[in-house]
Amino acid sequence: MTDLLTIGETMVSLRTARPMRLGGDAHLSIAGSESNVAIGLARLGHQAAWLGAVGNDEPGRLIQRTLRAEGVDTRWLRFSDESFTGFIAFDQPSHDITRVSYHRRGSAGSTLTSAECVDALNAAAPRLLHVTGITPALSGSARAATLDVVRAASESAVRVSLDVNYRGRLWSRAEATALRELLPFVHTVFASDDELDILTDASEPVRGLLDNGITEVVVTAGGKGAWSHTADGTIHRPALPVTVVDSIGAGDAFVSGYLSATLDHLSPDQRLDRATTSGAFCVTATGDWESLPTRADLTLLTRTQGTALR
Repeated sequence: MTDLLTIGETMVSLRTARPMRLGGDAHLSIAGSESNVAIGLARLGHQAAWLGAVGNDEPGRLIQRTLRAEGVDTRWLRFSDESFTGFIAFDQPSHDITRVSYHRRGSAGSTLTSAECVDALNAAAPRLLHVTGITPALSGSARAATLDVVRAASESAVRVSLDVNYRGRLWSRAEATALRELLPFVHTVFASDDELDILTDASEPVRGLLDNGITEVVVTAGGKGAWSHTADGTIHRPALPVTVVDSIGAGDAFVSGYLSATLDHLSPDQRLDRATTSGAFCVTATGDWESLPTRADLTLLTRTQGTALR
């Protein structure tokens, strides 16, 4: 049985350690919020599957190969002869600032259809379905596919999580309120503290979401930590004290840890513990997913910095 199915766009990524306009060496990898979560779950010992479309090109095959190497089920990956694989570029105009450039309009990832998503859901029969606010922003068909698959999941008693993951370059905040149509089918919401107003007009957004059927509202605030809100109350966990190298992908790492603990039937406070630990691992090295922890790694951050394991 598949533990988690997630849908979305994965892109090829290029990274430079200085402004890209200066040229020089670049690191080639892959990046995508949903596939980051799938990798995180796979490293923590779960059966994770990713559905998406890529171009029938070498970048697309890099994505397939990388996800397979990380233990992610790619049987529902579709190669498109009509569209290209999107890519994302990261460069550093300053030592502690990362600049992101997207090249994805009209990409294969934006061509997701309701039929392929619902068919994959029915075939995989996952315990969890995870979606983000990125996919509905890619195109009209991707928005319809996201709505149809979360509705189908809810009808099949599959637990659904939504990470708002607002991207201002894809749509405006007003347009992003379209995510509200997903909420009747969602169990767990992940959002940063400045994204909650996208989902509700309530003066107390968390209370508004809980009163309207969301079971868990998990709010992240970077170095301030994270909060889990349920009908039973609120739990807070501070961010772990680590040296931050690169914050890209930290939110996805947090989500993967939280969903892993959910699959393991852990308590709300234990879910937050694993989530903050996974997020802390991610920020200690460069890359979207490369430093995500395995299950055996989870206790390493309890050791004193500089410890040598011999």
